[in-house]
Amino acid sequence: MKWITRERPKIDRIACPWLIKRFIDAEAEIIYVPYSEVLIQAELLNATPFDLPDIEYTHYNDQCTFDYFLKKHQLNDPALDRIAAIVRGADTDRHDFSPQSAGLEAIFSGLAYNIKDDQELLALGMTIYDGLYSWAKHLFHLKHAQGGPVEQMLLEVFNKYINKSGHKVPGWAKELKNLIQDQIDTNVSLSLKEVSKDLDINPSYLSREFSKYFDNLSYGEYIRKIRIERAIELLTDSTYSLTEIAYLTGFSDQSHFTRIFKQQTGETPSGYKKKLQKGKKDTKS
Repeated sequence: MKWITRERPKIDRIACPWLIKRFIDAEAEIIYVPYSEVLIQAELLNATPFDLPDIEYTHYNDQCTFDYFLKKHQLNDPALDRIAAIVRGADTDRHDFSPQSAGLEAIFSGLAYNIKDDQELLALGMTIYDGLYSWAKHLFHLKHAQGGPVEQMLLEVFNKYINKSGHKVPGWAKELKNLIQDQIDTNVSLSLKEVSKDLDINPSYLSREFSKYFDNLSYGEYIRKIRIERAIELLTDSTYSLTEIAYLTGFSDQSHFTRIFKQQTGETPSGYKKKLQKGKKDTKS
């Protein structure tokens, strides 16, 4: 059977031929022609057109042509569903569908830039999608260090083991707490993006789930709390001025430090320090 679509394929127009040849018709012939010639050549060659408007095999709502092939040919395979989410996100510029979508788009954008022969690009794309299918079939649940790619599989592992009642703290929350404690002395401006990268977790997911395991505080609130705790430690050392402590704990200036300190403790840093000094004198007397 012959299948025809627009020339210069990149994502969906390589993913769909891979799907056709691997799961629908191993002997299928894939034809690429200029956009204006697709329907004309489809009739002349008795080929089925795909991935262009106003035909059967095309996009529907927020789903792409790959999704329609799965539905039309009743390809019920969880691995193909995982690939569909990745392809959909890459082809529609909706990377929230799957963390791997951005990577897939980057790879094929680069390949399409380097390779001008559509059939050569398709041949290489077949190998790439074969690898992606093996990951989606056998390796998607593994962590990066165990041989599988990144964020989505980690999120699936986390979701599997998170106690929805909130009583069981997931491993990433413990690791994040240790990470913050380890770095707060040298990196007081530690951002959510930075820790997400270190943990290999999607920043949006981390932001959404964070408060469940960190005293019902947002990431920013928790970091401010840690900074104030560090400031209290430094206040016990009388050799540091309030300006120096503000700098060492990552506040923009002393007034900002004073305002946040009072919000957290109910008193100003100077008042807190005077109380500490008075307590030391009382114990000596």
